[in-house]
Amino acid sequence: MASSECYHCKQPIAAGEAHDCWTTTEAALTRELSDDLRDAWDRLRETAADFGEQRIYASHKSIMFSRQSCYFFVRPKRSFLEVCVFLGRTVTAPQIRRVDRASKVKTAHLIQITHRDQVEAPVTDWLREAYDMAGGAAAVPASRQRTARQRRVVRSR
Repeated sequence: MASSECYHCKQPIAAGEAHDCWTTTEAALTRELSDDLRDAWDRLRETAADFGEQRIYASHKSIMFSRQSCYFFVRPKRSFLEVCVFLGRTVTAPQIRRVDRASKVKTAHLIQITHRDQVEAPVTDWLREAYDMAGGAAAVPASRQRTARQRRVVRSR
């Protein structure tokens, strides 16, 4: 039988065989981590899981943590864990490598974790803040909030 190679994952696919390379697992993404990164990953996952009810799942090359929306994700790399935390404000700190606007109300903060000891305050505080923000209704920017008078006018129409 003729086979082909998947464009994305480069795995051979036998003719007629079903293939879904987008399906992955947490274990597959963290399998080749060094001992230090494995310890950091375990501590990061344990910390986030202790926050409360949420969904933790693997998606392509990331491990997502979400409530009503994703509040942070981790991309395991060869020499560090790339952590992206979604906050309702912009934070400036030495741990944060880059900040990008993700939406009108969310800002993505990229952090590189290389050791278990880095998974402590203020990083855990930011994760908790993101968790709390992702659980409720999305925050409305001040420019979009209606005053009590505006709400009464809208209701009376």
